Amino acid sequence: MNTAAVIVAAGPGSRLGAGLPKAFIDLGGIPLVIRSLRAVLSAPAIMSAVIVAPPSEVDRTRRLLDVHGPWRCPVALTPGGAERQDSVRNGLAAVGPAELIAIHDAARPFISRDSIEAAIAAAAQHGAAIVATPATDTLKQVHPEGWIEATPPRERMWVAQTPQIFRADLIRAAHTQPESRHGAATDDAVLVERLGARVYVVRGNPENRKITTPEDLRWAEWWLAQSPGSR
Repeated sequence: MNTAAVIVAAGPGSRLGAGLPKAFIDLGGIPLVIRSLRAVLSAPAIMSAVIVAPPSEVDRTRRLLDVHGPWRCPVALTPGGAERQDSVRNGLAAVGPAELIAIHDAARPFISRDSIEAAIAAAAQHGAAIVATPATDTLKQVHPEGWIEATPPRERMWVAQTPQIFRADLIRAAHTQPESRHGAATDDAVLVERLGARVYVVRGNPENRKITTPEDLRWAEWWLAQSPGSR
């Protein structure tokens, strides 16, 4: 199915302490946003892409696209908003005709082509799918005052990643419902769940790790050194 990608690169990255938005931090001489775009476009079903950049970094992003191009399909650029949901909404507005829309964090540069293709296939069949990995630690639900409320069965717990892929009409409806503008949603699947739609899970790769902290960046540099195919 004709699939468009929205690469969300508008986060400030304050926990990295790098003095610039994390999507623009160099990893092996290539910014995270460019690495993530390359990874997403490795899937042939992705026929177009939109990068959502911080408003202050739109010109920088355009220059990076020129330097690291040409690209095999159209890549558009749009400014982000105050919160992640606002940025995704801006990205959705910039997407052209597409049956499916894949939303991916620019801070996840090591997503595999196999995971993307599996998620596209699941979304084409079911309408909504995300990439995730099974939880390996015991998880505790904790009361705000600090005591354990519940211990969910670990075998049913998964850690959500991106891309998260949806039928275009479904994700647009999820982002225009009134509830989407009240309270932070930690991912796009939450908004789709609120519509009552089922979101299917596709097993992803553990190295599809989000680069958020200095420790994550050190890990990414190590992983890049160990994985020549990721360079």
